[in-house]
Amino acid sequence: MKSTQSVFRLTLRSVPRSIRRVETYLSRINAAIHLDEIQLHKVMVSLTEAVNNAIIHGNKSDPKRNVMVRCEVHPGWLLFVVEDQGRGFRVNHVKNPLKEENLLRESGRGIFLMRTLMDKVEFELTQKGTQVRLWLDTNK
Repeated sequence: MKSTQSVFRLTLRSVPRSIRRVETYLSRINAAIHLDEIQLHKVMVSLTEAVNNAIIHGNKSDPKRNVMVRCEVHPGWLLFVVEDQGRGFRVNHVKNPLKEENLLRESGRGIFLMRTLMDKVEFELTQKGTQVRLWLDTNK
């Protein structure tokens, strides 16, 4: 991977209303890099889901904990990193939202959406919490 051209950072308190700041954050990034409408939509949905999961599931909506968001702009790629300060989870234990018994569940679609919309999605349990990395190929 070539060197990073730009980095955009955002720190959010773990309260549900913080999710509104994601749109402004993405607008700032898009003003600099000019994604097309489809790319912007993919990132908006995926990043909103990742941040929402970090606030609600990772940090348990604890306002003393933060969610850190970073966007790295690489030639041909965008990398979004979302980090919470929670205990982590096992991604392979998340129920498939497409199975009939899970269709009416109120949660469980976020990871599915991220994996569907982004080119690569990675989850890592770190010393500080859970880190989600969302990759978008900007050459598509």
